[in-house]
Amino acid sequence: MRKRKSRPKGEGRGEKGGSETVEPVEFDGKTYNGIRQQIGNLTLIVVRAKRGYIACSYVSKDTAEKVGDVAGFVSGVKNYSDFFNAKIKNTTTWADDMGIREGMSVRKALEIMDSEEEY
Repeated sequence: MRKRKSRPKGEGRGEKGGSETVEPVEFDGKTYNGIRQQIGNLTLIVVRAKRGYIACSYVSKDTAEKVGDVAGFVSGVKNYSDFFNAKIKNTTTWADDMGIREGMSVRKALEIMDSEEEY
């Protein structure tokens, strides 16, 4: 079993802040908060569930790990359709502890992150 630092207080827990545009995104009968922004040659996409988020590879896994985020990552997505059909490429330790695994569907990962059950 690997040792890790405790998650920093107030980090990775959905606090409000920043100047990003958040939009409601419907998927599988649920509404999530989504961020979609064209940046350079790629699109930044992040979808937030109750206890974590799934992001495209523009978001740094190392930084997410450092600040204690529950996060999964996908790559090769240009829009929400691609995003929701993608498979998880990697996760932070905290997402892994919740049962989110490489190769898992985004649908299943969001379902786990949306649950009230503590892992």
